Amino acid sequence: MSLTPARRLGAGFICTIQRPRRVKSTPTAFFDRHLKHHSPSTRAFTSPSLRRRQEQTTSTSSRAASSSPASSPSSTSASSSDPELRSLTDGLDDPPPLLSPDEKQVDWSRSFHGLSKERFSKEAADALLGPIDENDVEIKPDGIIYLPEIKYRRILNRAFGPGGWGLAPRGETIVTGKLVTREYALVANGRLVSVARGEQNYFESENIPTATEGCKSNALMRCCKDLGVASELWDPRFIRKWMSGKAKEVWVEHVVNKKRKKIWIRKDDTARYPFKEAPVKNS
Repeated sequence: MSLTPARRLGAGFICTIQRPRRVKSTPTAFFDRHLKHHSPSTRAFTSPSLRRRQEQTTSTSSRAASSSPASSPSSTSASSSDPELRSLTDGLDDPPPLLSPDEKQVDWSRSFHGLSKERFSKEAADALLGPIDENDVEIKPDGIIYLPEIKYRRILNRAFGPGGWGLAPRGETIVTGKLVTREYALVANGRLVSVARGEQNYFESENIPTATEGCKSNALMRCCKDLGVASELWDPRFIRKWMSGKAKEVWVEHVVNKKRKKIWIRKDDTARYPFKEAPVKNS
């Protein structure tokens, strides 16, 4: 109830009383007010991790809204996605752990502890520098000879024993459009031996985890070069002798598209799927 301004009439004043206006309440407005004041909070039914994700999404959305006056549909859909999910092609986010100065162990991600401090024992040197078995050597279709990575591991196990050596990452895994690369350090008997960067190609993003294993094996092979393991594979005379006695170049045909080309294989081996050996065409 409210009073209207007084009006002068004759010798006195007359005040009129105005009835308050009544706001019409709709069913929808009633239930909105009821839910606002009496419904239980949804916060009690969400886990802490879900709340953190919701808060992170809310803060991200608010920052994006404040920075741009109008958001595009693509930015709206990106902000509504789960921020904890990420593509493997964005990198693996796996840097080596950082040790505090109080740690009583060597930080192999940065240290060169024990490098060239002393030579290894004669038994270890004999296992590392011994001649490789020519039957263990393989050849790629393009004519590059190599030793399978498991052979390097066996040589290291003979030289230092299982557990006497290891590979320590020196940085995080870098993933490009078609390549995975990472730097590793070979440590033996508690001493740094060599540092090398491994690499491995991949064709689909689902193959990135497998490519990381190939990258590690490639780094191991390169580190072993400093120990003289399988050094014959970089000797031109050994390569020519091995290829003349153990390898052959053959024509093959693709079983699906029927394309023909020349590849190198071992003399005691056959072409593998999807290729099959094809007869030489007479010119």
